[in-house]
Amino acid sequence: MDEGLFDDSAVIRRVAGEGLLLTGGGRATLLQIAHPGVAQGVHDHSSFAARPLDRLRTTMSYVYGVLYGTREEAGAVSRAVSAMHARVIGPGYTANDPDLQVWVNATLFDTAMLLYERVFGPLAPAEADACYRQYSVLATAIGCPESAWPADRDAFTRYWNRMTATVEVNDTARRIANTLLWPEGLPVALRPAVPINRFVTIGLLPEPIRDGYGYPWSPRRQQLLDRVLSGTATVYPRLPARVRHAPKDLYLRDFRKRLARRRKPLAAG
Repeated sequence: MDEGLFDDSAVIRRVAGEGLLLTGGGRATLLQIAHPGVAQGVHDHSSFAARPLDRLRTTMSYVYGVLYGTREEAGAVSRAVSAMHARVIGPGYTANDPDLQVWVNATLFDTAMLLYERVFGPLAPAEADACYRQYSVLATAIGCPESAWPADRDAFTRYWNRMTATVEVNDTARRIANTLLWPEGLPVALRPAVPINRFVTIGLLPEPIRDGYGYPWSPRRQQLLDRVLSGTATVYPRLPARVRHAPKDLYLRDFRKRLARRRKPLAAG
């Protein structure tokens, strides 16, 4: 049986399958567009700021397809994303730039580890090392050279600290971020969650990036966020696995249905 690029014992499957990580989607996105090259590419080639749910669906289809799909499914979604990226090119940037690919994947890894370890506790060093190595596949599957991904967790920490301290958030990124955090046109049922998402997203950003966006923060807000995360750490791990993994299962099912629809004309021909 084709289990995919990883089997169920892989640390990355344990970590990335937690629905909790979706609460970090805003953080990862704002970190990504903090890089001027990513922000310009998004501005020139995407309308995802006006369609955040579509963007989330695309991102999670890729992540779950690569990490939990069969090898054939992982290859199919990787080729689809690579084809989209090939069209994202402009003055001073290209989506296939390894530096941008590493940065985008770094935001996914750091956000996942931040939330997972805050709620479940730190991974054992050997497991953390394995998870870090495994996360590189989300960059290499779309063409990023393996050598571009920092060699180990220590190298990643140096890279992350340097990037978050030096990346300069520009006006393009601020406009996109504001559209994401104060969205219009969301379904009525989702609107009550917007202030909560905005609060958590801003609070989880590294301080230099948050300052670059110009979002205010305070010790009182930090205390509130810490209480929210502590409460989550008390309740969330006790939920049944089928509940915690439901978002992954739903997105993966949706991805497989859409992949099957695309294949039907080929099979008929």
